[in-house]
Amino acid sequence: MKVGLFDHVGRADRPLATLFDERLRFYSEADEAGFWGFHVAEHHASPVNMAPSPSLFLAALARETTRMRLGPLCYLLTLYSPLRMIEEIAMLDHLSKGRFECGVGRGVSPFELGYHNVDHSKSREIFTDAYQCVRAGMSSDTLNYSGPYYTYKDVPIELHPLQKPWPAFWYGSSNTVGAQWAGEQGMHFTANGPTQFAKVNIEAFRAALLKRGGAEQPKAEFAGGCVVGALRNIVVADTDADAIRIARPAAKMHLESLNHLRSKHGITEHTSRLNVPRAATLEGQIEEGTYIVGSPDTVVKAIENQVGTLGLNYLLAYMIFGTMSLADALRSMRLFSTEVMPRIARL
Repeated sequence: MKVGLFDHVGRADRPLATLFDERLRFYSEADEAGFWGFHVAEHHASPVNMAPSPSLFLAALARETTRMRLGPLCYLLTLYSPLRMIEEIAMLDHLSKGRFECGVGRGVSPFELGYHNVDHSKSREIFTDAYQCVRAGMSSDTLNYSGPYYTYKDVPIELHPLQKPWPAFWYGSSNTVGAQWAGEQGMHFTANGPTQFAKVNIEAFRAALLKRGGAEQPKAEFAGGCVVGALRNIVVADTDADAIRIARPAAKMHLESLNHLRSKHGITEHTSRLNVPRAATLEGQIEEGTYIVGSPDTVVKAIENQVGTLGLNYLLAYMIFGTMSLADALRSMRLFSTEVMPRIARL
């Protein structure tokens, strides 16, 4: 079992420059603490993500860290020129000295895609075309590609990734269509949502991956060579009561940010977001498995239960969010790295 970190870099109650400085400090210390990787989301026009350019944030972090793998989870390929994407991936792989992990996706929010004048109903086919185009460009010195949405002829490719043939591709999904597709491609995979909801998507991914014969770019440090992970908000403190005290307002603010665009567009039913069921209270979130909150012993037991149910070899921990102060987040991360990670490494 490996542990990575995830972040939306959501709005908080301090200046944006301070927020960025805090995040860089947090992940620099996490790098020293032995976390395997860090993954940053991409969202637009929403307080859930104040770092809507993953490449910019990762470029800064690449120079603050030396060991952690780094990558988006995920680049919304529907919003990029594939040519520019090829160049940014190559740059980041070199800036990080070969530590880049390339998560890709289509963008599940119809509101965000709509703001960019992208038709959500066509987003999956646009994404697939862009994905194939990016791969074609990274494997050649000249990009020649003709698809339904993207066409390039005799374009020189001057930047190539440090990793060969390219950084590993990742996919995060909350539905079985995307999970199956990711398995067919041999990508590394993360799920979200309640434990039983995530289980269905992981099973769809595993079935497709088995049929394919395994990961396209296996990772020897993961059992089976392919990453199978789940995203969980995690708060650790000396006692369960203290962890809940920290987590409750943080979870409330985070949920409000997640639902911000839905509220703006008149959707008042917030127990499901983008087809992912979501509890409205911290107690419900803990019960459904999307939040793991408590003392080190409590957190270890919860992780053991989820690993047993889902068959994970990667835990994607979301450890600074909402109203959490840097001090509380650092304390949580230090307790996790010293008192939780050694005990779950054997799983």
